[in-house]
Parts: sequence; C-alpha cells; structure tokens
Amino acid sequence: MNRFTPLILMLLCGLPWQLKAQVTTEELQVVQLYTQDELLALIRQNQHLKRVKADDCQLVKDIEARADIMKLPSYQFLFGDMLAYGVCVPVNVERGWDLMDEAARQGLPEALEQIGRYYQQGKFVQKDLVKAQSYLHEASAMGNINAQIRLAELLLSGHGSPVDYETVYRWLHHSVTADKDLHQRIQTALQKLASRMPEPVLTRAKKPL
Repeated sequence: MNRFTPLILMLLCGLPWQLKAQVTTEELQVVQLYTQDELLALIRQNQHLKRVKADDCQLVKDIEARADIMKLPSYQFLFGDMLAYGVCVPVNVERGWDLMDEAARQGLPEALEQIGRYYQQGKFVQKDLVKAQSYLHEASAMGNINAQIRLAELLLSGHGSPVDYETVYRWLHHSVTADKDLHQRIQTALQKLASRMPEPVLTRAKKPL
C-alpha cells in the first residue's frame, strides 16, 4: 500500500460503482518498466516498438529519462528508435539517430547491428556499404547472429574481402538459435560460403572455438 492508497479509497467511496470499477481496473493495469534482459530480448526479436505501443505508451517518460539522463545503452536504442519512427512521440529522426549511435558507441551489439543495417539499406542515411560492414563486423564479433548473417550476405553479394569468409563462416557455424527462419538463413549462408572456400580453410573454420 502506497501513501496515496487511503486517498484513493476515500474518493472511491463517493463514486458510482461504474466509476469505482474503472478506477480500480486502471490502477491494476499500471505497466512495469522493462528489465534490462527483457528489453534486450525484445530488441533482438524486433518487438520493442510493438511492446511500447501495446503498453499504451505509458512508459515514455521513464524510457526517455533512462536514455537521456541515465544514458543506458538499451534505453538509448529504444528511445532513439521510437523517435525515428514516431512511436508514442513526435518523429525526430536526427535526435533518434544520435541516440542509437551513442548506444552503438557504448558497445550495444543490437545498436551496432541496426545502424549497420540502416547503412546497408540506406534508411535514414545515405547507403554506405563500407560503413555497413564496419558496424556489422563489430556487432558480429560480439556474437550478434543477425549481424553475422547480414555480413555473410554482404560478402556473398560481392562486397568486402574473401579474407573474411573464414571468420564469418566460423561465427555462423558455431552459432546457436531456436528460430527456425534464422536457422535456415544461417544454413543457406554457410553452404554458399563453403562453396567459395578452399577445403583446408573450411576445415579450419569448423574447428571448435
């Protein structure tokens, strides 16, 4: 019971039963702020913006405070993406990009992967495959599977150096995921990379980490 509970009870006593039910229901539907692990899981599944909307935008101020004041990378990324797409806040692509970039500079793999993807797609910024590879490589080295797949697909499309085939193959060969679609993309990338690699290099890439 918090310090406002007695006041709420007093007010409820003088309300019609319909309003009492409404107030009580709203009080029970207060949304809890996401834990770090929960938020990162949402980001990896690309469900973070949907979750904010599903929570009726109740957490915008808390999210903004953790991004701007506490400078938590996961919340910088979340609030930056919200600003970029106008989710529960007015669209502000420039500020959103700055927040996502700051999260990336703090080493958040999910932010590195997304910025690399945006450079690859030319979304919000001019298409730049060199920058895309740089961000994706850094995220890949930190174990981000989405970045590893994108990097492999860039290499297979003729961008980057064949010298990286072995490293990218090793990452994907030893990756673990329960996502069937992701697993299929990994398998396809591995098969195509293997067809371009000498047998000794392929054997070396498959060795345990």
